[in-house]
Amino acid sequence: MPVPMPSRPALPPEQVVAGPLVLRRVHADDAGAIAVAVRASLEHLRPWMPWATPEAADIRTQLLRVAEADELWETGAGFIYVMIAGDSAPARPPGPAGRGGDPDGEFVGTIGMHRRATDNAVEIGYWIASAKTRRGYATAAVRVLTPVALELSGTRRVEIHCDVANTASAAIPRKLGYRLDRVEAHEREAPGERGRRMIWVWDPPGGPAGAQWSTRPAGRAARAGSR
Repeated sequence: MPVPMPSRPALPPEQVVAGPLVLRRVHADDAGAIAVAVRASLEHLRPWMPWATPEAADIRTQLLRVAEADELWETGAGFIYVMIAGDSAPARPPGPAGRGGDPDGEFVGTIGMHRRATDNAVEIGYWIASAKTRRGYATAAVRVLTPVALELSGTRRVEIHCDVANTASAAIPRKLGYRLDRVEAHEREAPGERGRRMIWVWDPPGGPAGAQWSTRPAGRAARAGSR
């Protein structure tokens, strides 16, 4: 009698280690740090992120978004993590959210997995605070979340979407070994966009059942923005 195969998880782990980072499910206590980082990064984020407005720098807005993220997580529609750098200097002081310094380190940005496609794909989106760019944080986080996304029930491939003008975001899937599947027209949503979106895809040979993550994304050829 054949041994039944274990079922694939419906929900991902709430915390994942990604090199220098801890990826942790976002919760209300993170709202203050997110609002502060957004406020300091508005000029950096505005060209690419439609949500990068002064309202997004308000803790009340971020508390609402955490509540939305909780609902998405529980329904399996999306999974938002904060990125925390464990090698950072002093933990932040108590903020409006009522939480003291983060025991894991300093807030870097957010990354999410979203079931947006209709063909069993999961899209990864991310943003990094302007003071924390060019340190490999987004690359480390995407590298770790790609196999996590493929382990989700019903997932056949992982995608990263970004406008052709957003070369910084495109460098991440390219570096990790995603393939550029296509470029398609889209309505411009942020001022830096050109209206042509790159769709980067990770689809291991044989599909999810054949994906062996000893060959997880790394090396050469491979709509960023959760929140």
